[in-house]
This record gives sequence, structure tokens and C-alpha cells, in this order.
Amino acid sequence: MNPHDHSTRDNGRVLGSLPTPDATMVLEPGVPVDVRLTLGVLQRGHADPTVQSRPDGVWLCYRVPGSGDPVTVLVRPAPSALVPGPVPVLAWGPGAPAAVADAHRLLGLDDDWSAFDALLAPRSAGVSGAAALPHAVAQARRANPGLRLPATGRMVDQLLTVVLEQKVTHDQARSGWRWLVRGFGEAAPAPAPPGMLLPPTAHAVRRIPSWAWHAGWVQPAQSRAMLRVAERASALERLAGQPAGVAAETLTTVPGIGVWTAAETVQRTHGAPDTVAVGDYHLAHHVGEALTGRRTDDAGMLRLLEPWAGHRQRVVRLVGLSGIRFRRFGPRLAPADHRRR
Repeated sequence: MNPHDHSTRDNGRVLGSLPTPDATMVLEPGVPVDVRLTLGVLQRGHADPTVQSRPDGVWLCYRVPGSGDPVTVLVRPAPSALVPGPVPVLAWGPGAPAAVADAHRLLGLDDDWSAFDALLAPRSAGVSGAAALPHAVAQARRANPGLRLPATGRMVDQLLTVVLEQKVTHDQARSGWRWLVRGFGEAAPAPAPPGMLLPPTAHAVRRIPSWAWHAGWVQPAQSRAMLRVAERASALERLAGQPAGVAAETLTTVPGIGVWTAAETVQRTHGAPDTVAVGDYHLAHHVGEALTGRRTDDAGMLRLLEPWAGHRQRVVRLVGLSGIRFRRFGPRLAPADHRRR
């Protein structure tokens, strides 16, 4: 594909031409980049109104941090996710120049995996550094050299999505996000695909009446936390310029934002290669099973990840990509419906 060609394709079939972008750039990162895998952690389900992986690439609709200018972005995959190649970025709307200028951070290109990869490489004594990781986990890195850790810099947007995931099922969280964006978001700059929208502003969130939260299947503790985030939006957005650890610690001073929510947020806003979410319903069990064959708790997970200090989130991501089938224990979490209470 010609990176400067603005038509969209599905398996070589032209689907239609796009209008000329307001800003565009072809990144030449010099390392493999798997665009869909990297940006996939930002998408909340296949029907997310703000982030969608489509045949022509990954579309994102958001407001640029600082200016608040709206933008629609299309990131087209490189020809291969296994070797370095060009990554075209196209943007429309008032925020287009800033979005394109920051595309390298969005794709996690400021995050250097070379030190971690060196730990997995054969050592001079002939012993593989990967011996410290189970084969399936080390193989996940070899099979996914284009995995990066995206850094959106958009604190409030990410906080809202993560708060909606507090102590609920994935389906309930995704339903809540769709309800919030479709009900209180705004139109995204053309040519955003049908159904895609901008997330609601902090001002819009503050104006949501209490009965509307109730009707949207958002639990009372979640709506209270989201209102507190919206009330502190300006100060919270400035945390994008702070180190991940400082940002996470500061987030926990907001009522309703605990260590899990803070960690899940900075993983997406900052990349945060060493940030691990404690308090997750499944994560410690999965890490324990992957690394030792036995379930563990948060303290045990942190002990197991200690040899990988500086890279603990990388290991967690690879555990998720390892293909290991984790055992299920206990009842499946059921959605809590507060709408009739």
C-alpha cells in the first residue's frame, strides 16, 4: 500500500476515498509496530464509539490534551507487524496537527523495549535469559515483536473508562461506556466512521443528572467517582506531564480512585512499563499460574515479578498473549443492576 494513498481498502478492494487529511505523517519507527495489538488496549469492546479497529486501520476520536481541540485519527498498520515498516497516520479536525505530532507517543514509540529484549537474549554462558520465564511467555514476545505500550496523555478520558470497570463485568463496563459516549459525547470530525463520537467533556459529565446515571446502569460509587474526576479535570490532565509513579500516586488522592484504577489509567496514559495493577479480580491468579503453575495473590504476584523490575507490565502483557489457558475457580461475577433500587 502506498502510505500516501488516502483510499480505504479491505483485502485489496477499494472501499472509498477519504477526504484530504488536515495533517498526516508517515512514521518510520525503525522497530516493528503492531498497530492493532498496541492500540487494542484502548478499545473498550468491538462497539466502542471512540476507538475502533477496522479493515483500513485503527480509528480514534478524541480531544487533544491541553487545547481540547477535537480530532479524528486513522492509524494504518505497517505492511508487517513483525519487521520495521512505515506507519501512516492521518488526522482530521482542529486537533489534527497536534495529534499527528504526538503519534509516536500514542503508538508507544518512546518506550524502549531493548533492555527487556536483552534479558531474553542468549547470554554469554550459553544460558538463555528467557529461562526465567516459562516458554509460552517468552515465546509471546518473539511472536509479537511489534507490541508497544501506548501513551495517550489523556488523563480524564482514561479515568472515565477505568472507573466504569470498577467491580463489574466486562460487558457491564463496556455497556456503561457506550451509554456515556452516545448520550453525552459529541460528533467527531469527518470522516469518522458511522457511530464514532468524541468522549464527553468534563463539563458534560458534571451536568449529567443523578437519575441518568441510574438509568445508564452505572453504580452509585462509580458515578460519584466520575463526578469527582470531572470536577478536578484541569489538575488531573496536568498529571500527563508527570512520571507514571507520581501520576498514579496523585490519582489515589481523588475519592473513589484506588490503586487499581490509578494503575490501569497510567498504563494507558503514560505507557508505564513497570506499573502493575494490584487488586484485580483475576490478574494475580493468572500471573501465578503462568510463572509457577499455581495461583497466587497480589503479594505473591509482586514477588514473582520482582526479578523483572522496570519491566513488570511488559511481563503481564506477555502473560496475556501467551495463550495459556487459566483455570476457573468460584462463581462467575454477575452484573449488579441498581436501576430499580
